[in-house]
Amino acid sequence: MQPLVSAAVPVCYVKNLELSKEFYRLFGYTESRAGGEGGGRWSYLQCGEQTLLLALVDPPLIQVELPLLIYLYVEDLAAVRERFEKAGHPAELVGYPDHAPGGEMRTRDPDGNVVLFGQRAAVSADARAEPTGAAARFSLIQQAAQAVSLRGGAPATCQIGMPDGNPCPRPAEVKLADPWGDTVWGCLSHAEEALIDARSAFIATEHADGLGPWLRQRRGPRS
Repeated sequence: MQPLVSAAVPVCYVKNLELSKEFYRLFGYTESRAGGEGGGRWSYLQCGEQTLLLALVDPPLIQVELPLLIYLYVEDLAAVRERFEKAGHPAELVGYPDHAPGGEMRTRDPDGNVVLFGQRAAVSADARAEPTGAAARFSLIQQAAQAVSLRGGAPATCQIGMPDGNPCPRPAEVKLADPWGDTVWGCLSHAEEALIDARSAFIATEHADGLGPWLRQRRGPRS
């Protein structure tokens, strides 16, 4: 069948064109065209054959309830990572999945959209780094969610809710707690957000035995 689509242009609605252009410039995007005025402006960004359209509309035409997820393939993950480090913009190594054996990293753009970027070309085992920070925590969240699903007992929906105060429709998968005794069930996305932003939040367990019995067993009987 003859292909009918010759190109695809992702469109991102942004709140600040200049901030967004600076962010995507770290991936090598440069502005090729721009236009509009006042509350309706746009900017075409180009990186090789790849095009990204940034649009600013005030008041917004589209009310986005959830952040977007943008995936970019890069030729040299280490070089892009170095750019982000020099710019002081946080980016975390996720791992080395099958679709990106050269490594995959995760960050957020100025509008809170998740941006994943990976390298198709594999790297040697010696050149690999270990995931840290939120990426490592998210792996633990997934493991906790799998354990909960095997036991059952989680509420039907996430109890954390959306940033605008509306309830979250996604299923609850992980129970969180803090040292003050507060607990809440959340979906994977909101559980990750809580572990990053809420001070001293941790993944709770439904087992009867907690940290105390484990520590007593390790310390052993005292003479």
